[in-house]
Amino acid sequence: MSPPLRGPRLCTLRSQRGAIGLMAAVTLGVVLLFMLLVVDSGRLYLEQRKLQRVADVAVLEAVSRGGNCLATGTTTASTYAIASATRNSFTPGSTQTLSATCGTLVTGSDKLRTFSADASKSDAIRVIATTVVPTSVAGGLWNLFSNGTFGFNTQLTASAVGATGGSPLAALTIRSSLADINSNNSPLLNSLVGGLLGGKLNLSLASWQGLANTNINLLSYLDQLAIDLNLNAGDYAQLLNTNVSATQLINAAINVLQKGGPGATVAVQALTTIKLIAANTQILKLGDLLKLQNGTSSAGLNTNLTVFDLLQGIVQLSNGKSAVAADITSTIALVGTVTVSIKVIEPPQMSVIGNPALAIKDPVFGANRIYVKTAQVQTHIHIDLAVLKLVSQIVSALTQLLSPLTDIVNKLLNLDLIGVLQCVLACERTSLSIASSLDIYLEAASANSYVTAYNCSSQATKSLTAQTSTAAAKLSIGSPPANGAFPSSIEINKLNYLAVDPVKLISIDVTKCSIILLCGPLQVGKGGGLGLKVQTQIAANAQPQTWSAPLLPEVNNPPVYQKPLNSNASIIKSLGDSLADNMVVTYTPQTGSVANDALTGVAGLINQVTGILSTALSGLLSNLLDPILNTLLGALGVSLGNAEVGANLSCNQGGRAQLVL
Repeated sequence: MSPPLRGPRLCTLRSQRGAIGLMAAVTLGVVLLFMLLVVDSGRLYLEQRKLQRVADVAVLEAVSRGGNCLATGTTTASTYAIASATRNSFTPGSTQTLSATCGTLVTGSDKLRTFSADASKSDAIRVIATTVVPTSVAGGLWNLFSNGTFGFNTQLTASAVGATGGSPLAALTIRSSLADINSNNSPLLNSLVGGLLGGKLNLSLASWQGLANTNINLLSYLDQLAIDLNLNAGDYAQLLNTNVSATQLINAAINVLQKGGPGATVAVQALTTIKLIAANTQILKLGDLLKLQNGTSSAGLNTNLTVFDLLQGIVQLSNGKSAVAADITSTIALVGTVTVSIKVIEPPQMSVIGNPALAIKDPVFGANRIYVKTAQVQTHIHIDLAVLKLVSQIVSALTQLLSPLTDIVNKLLNLDLIGVLQCVLACERTSLSIASSLDIYLEAASANSYVTAYNCSSQATKSLTAQTSTAAAKLSIGSPPANGAFPSSIEINKLNYLAVDPVKLISIDVTKCSIILLCGPLQVGKGGGLGLKVQTQIAANAQPQTWSAPLLPEVNNPPVYQKPLNSNASIIKSLGDSLADNMVVTYTPQTGSVANDALTGVAGLINQVTGILSTALSGLLSNLLDPILNTLLGALGVSLGNAEVGANLSCNQGGRAQLVL
């Protein structure tokens, strides 16, 4: 093969020598450039991550230590955040800054949470940290081509939002127990509880004390009730709205106490006896006594209450759903033996647990309100005629009434007996007597309380505010309804009163001469009589109550109770003082036809008669109603003038601080 034919090929190979070296150099340059970019950008990434870590740790410490943004005090979110950053080698200064802002988390219409600044709250805390680092090559070149300047420094910013692990949780409880169970009131409890359940009880003092001194865990009780009713465990909303009977409610308490050991033996035996007389046909709902706000966790249910309180609520709930009244015969000092009937008109709402942030949006009528109330109770007190004749206040009033009425009544009698020979002997006289028994009706409305505000800015300054209204009371004296039941309500001058008719309390009796000028027989009611009707009431006293740390326990601890300031503890005295202005005294002649001038004379004495009777009845009511309120209604948890309300507040339901944004 001739050389000329091989020449061009050798020339081409020779011309490509060194190309691989050039490509290697270019490739190496590109690799170095990317390496520089990676290292430089990685440096910025690491600086950003370090800064984010500082912000995260700082906000977690500010939240966990209960930091706030209030102007007073030193326990601020900023103080805690800066202290945490400093420990992590991030000292705020000219090139490094750190700020903390308090506020809340808000969920928008797009279902996304955002941070809303509010210095008065610390439901959530946001920390923003900034630092200055050298600009990266890529960043510098970008700024050079886009802005025409090459910045040597870059500011990095990191933001973190932290909050506790749960929403605030508040519990409100209204007092529903006797301060003391002793040998004096334990027999009344037998009559009262037995009567409200429609049976008879004969528990000993030790049994009642055992119920009052034994605690039951509410969460365990609800879990046991769910098992008994074959419901899903943990679905407390369903459980509270399930139809149950009083027997099932009491039996669940027995089962829980039996698991607790022999320490609750006395309470178990007492509940077993009570269960035997409880009706198992009435449809009840435990949610009428205990309420758990929708969506609320069970943390607030992990608390204790006395078995007596729970029993008391069950009994009132059962009676409020029936037509049974508890009839009690009691001997009252300075009065005598009286018959008392008690009926629960509306059962109590013993305790409510929920998120106060939701409750305060509509605290009065909202579905999420935290609202408790005592029972509404009607009491009928019947004083028999034989007992009434021995009551010193009434007997004394008869003597005072005789003198002003004698002349007028005699004039009435003379007008009625025209043409009849009048006798002037001493035996012709007028006397007064008690004509009938006395029926007194007392209706105690519900004392109530509801949450209106709360403060969770810090654990040390947390507070809960509720609007509390003491129970209003209506007092009526008159004849009982024809059916013997409790009277209904009527509206008078835009106020509701119990509807009663006047009762003929005072009879005007006459002794006259016979034809042979001898004293004739006593003619009872010959001169007519005085009718009496009383309708008065005391309005509820509303005022705010505030519980503050450290006297504001967590929800799983016993509540701290408060009485409203300026409470009307002497409510019976107040009712008695208003008798004269709310008493109607009428004169009813026996014949029903009396001359107008004579009736005018009687009418002129009405004010004087009213004053005498109101004084007498005021003394009677104090001696009669005070013991009833202090024993019977006290045993029902109905405290008219000084209802006690207990409060609990957990600002985070016991959760831990966590990053939320």
